[in-house]
This record gives sequence, C-alpha cells and structure tokens, in this order.
Amino acid sequence: MALVVQKFGGTSVADADRIRRCAQRAVASHLDGHHVLVVVSAMGHTTDEMLELARRVATSPPQREIDVLLSTGEQMSAALMAMAIDDLGAESASLNARSLGIVTDPVHGNARIRSIDAHRIVRDLDAGRIVVAPGFQGVTDDGSITTLGRGGSDTTAVAIAAALGVAAKTGVCEIYTDVDGVYTADPRHVPAAGKLERVSYDEMVELAALGAGVLHPRAVMFGKNFGVPIHVRHSQRAEGGTMIVNETPDMERVSVVGCALTPDLGRIGIRGMPNRPGTQSIIFERIEAAGILVDDIIQIQSGECADVTFTVESPHLADLKLAVQEALERIGGGEMSVEVGLAKVSAVGVGMRTHTGVAATMFRHLGEAGINIANITTSEIKISCIVPQEHGPKALQVVHDAFGLGAAKKDAVREG
Repeated sequence: MALVVQKFGGTSVADADRIRRCAQRAVASHLDGHHVLVVVSAMGHTTDEMLELARRVATSPPQREIDVLLSTGEQMSAALMAMAIDDLGAESASLNARSLGIVTDPVHGNARIRSIDAHRIVRDLDAGRIVVAPGFQGVTDDGSITTLGRGGSDTTAVAIAAALGVAAKTGVCEIYTDVDGVYTADPRHVPAAGKLERVSYDEMVELAALGAGVLHPRAVMFGKNFGVPIHVRHSQRAEGGTMIVNETPDMERVSVVGCALTPDLGRIGIRGMPNRPGTQSIIFERIEAAGILVDDIIQIQSGECADVTFTVESPHLADLKLAVQEALERIGGGEMSVEVGLAKVSAVGVGMRTHTGVAATMFRHLGEAGINIANITTSEIKISCIVPQEHGPKALQVVHDAFGLGAAKKDAVREG
C-alpha cells in the first residue's frame, strides 16, 4: 500500500465545513487503498489569538508556556479532523505531541527535529486507521512540549513522510493550502503569473526563502535530504498543483523558472571595525544567538579597519541593533548605521548553471525601467538585487516579464 501524507494549513481547516471537506480528501485516499496520515495546523487565526491572549495575561510570558499554549491549537484541529473522518465512516486515531514521537532540541519557539520514533504511527496505519497528527510541535528528551517556528506544520508533514520511508515506497507528501500551487511569481503582484507543474527542491528552497510563501524552506530541505516527493495543492479544489521533485536534466532547458520579492528590508552597516581574526565571528554569533537570519553580506577592508554591510527583514531590526551594539562593545570599535526602505527582487532557476546572460538580461530590464540597483548577490541558481522599497512590486513585474514567465509559460519550457 502506498503512503499518502496530507497536510492541511490553517485556512484549510478554518471552520467545520472546511474540516469536513479535508476529511473527505483523506477518506477518499484511504478508500483508494492507501495508508493515510493527516497533519493539521491550528484553525484560521487561532495561533494569533492565543498569542494576543498570552500578552494580555502576562507582560513577558515564558516561551516554554507559550509553546504549551500554542500546541493546543493544532491538537484541537487534530481531534476535530478525526471526528469528521469517523463520521464519514473511516476509522481514525488522533495523536498528541508525545505519542507522535517527534523529539526536538530544547529551543522553545523554534525547535529543530532530532529524531522521530514512528512505531505508534506505523501501528495505527497497519491497523487500517487514518492517523491524524498535530503539526508544528514535538517534545524534548525530558518530555517538554516545543514548537517548530514558522512553517512548522509543513516541516512536521515532510519529516514524518521521511521517517515513514515515503521516498522508498510509492507515496507522496501532499501540502494543501489556499493556493493552486507554486507560481512563477506572487499573483498578487503579477496577475499574469503562471502555475508551475513542477519545480526542483533547490529552486523551491530559494523561492521559499525569498518570500514565495507557499512552503517553508525547512520542509523543502527535509524533502530534498530524504527524497520525499512533495505535491503543493489547493485544499478546496480537485485539480493537481505543483510537484517538488529531484532535479532532472531537462529542467536546465529553462534559465529562470520563477522570481520572488522580499518586500521590506533594512540594511545594517558597520564601519571602522578592527580588521583582525575573529571580529566577524563575534558579530554574527551575537546575531545568531538572537535568532535572526541575515543576507547579502559584503565586507570591504582597508588597512587595519574593515566595513561590513548586510540585510535583514525589517521586523527584526530592533533586536538586530541590540545584538550588533553588544558585539561592537566587545570588539572595541566600529560604528553602526541603519538604512530602511529597501526590497529585494530575485530570479531563480537551475538553468542558470548552463545559461549565460541571465544577469545581464535582469540588469538591463531593471535599468530600462528606471529602477536603481543598490546591491547584487548571486548563487549558483539565484540572482538578487536590492532596490528601493517603493519600486519592489514594479521590479518583480519587470523581472518576470524579462524572462517570459507567466500563464503562457507555465510548463517552464522556454529556452534561456
């Protein structure tokens, strides 16, 4: 029997009717002869409402208790989903964070999965039950509940699929959401964006990290590392979505498969810091300890001093400035400056490995549109440009058009 893991996000289980429609999908797969495991997020805006309640009862609630509180949202969804499945005539079993067998590190609020003991899951599946698992959570070695941070339910689904050996069997991890799949760009900014039929793990990691929003990079990396095929689909529609798979040779026929916009960035500059071994590690270790991701790091050195700049999403600027100031006090030199009002537009495609002229095409079209480029970073399959924030949506449209993406190119067969 094939194993199908189905993950339903918060909007997909936002009310009773939607839960029943998702339950119908699970039961249909079960009746087709598959083992089925369902992973659910908290209903609608439940998580945000719980966080607001926590802030009302405590000035600074402990993160450990925040995790305990937030985990109940997914647990409620799991119980309701199991009830709906039972009502449709199939046997189900909802699990909790402990019986699920996901063991994490003790970092509350952003825990990482260390191991999964799938014995309980396998027992229920072999007994013919549809297993319903709460996403976004696990337990530490001592039994404390943790949450996995942004995209936690996606990560839960793909990690369980990997633990159950989906890559070695005929199976799939289906991520159900409120969009039809992965698009060549965000349709809210680019109305002509087309749905991709398939995309490689590496391309999806880049697009997700750059703001595509459909799937979290951690989940995609689990899929890549363990070979789990991921199918992104609309939870309320029957048609297929986007398959995320291993790279195949024909994927390199396309120079760019999609583009993304990171809409709200700040740039930190540190001037005149001592140019000696270990200085950079002091700065970025403090930033890492604050749980902040940075990008676009550039260093220029001159004699005994060095200047470094990097970008960060604007909501993290306040915490970042504190971390950098502490680091500067420790290294004994350097002045910090902060620039806001920036955005980043990026083009992504594994075909960049074999196609020339991608960067020139991107830069030329941005220039012809009157959009100034403040900074450029590249990887093997990505080119990113920092632009003024007010030009972000326009820059995304320009780059999308520059590579002929869109509804007419949804199968991604254009030669670069």
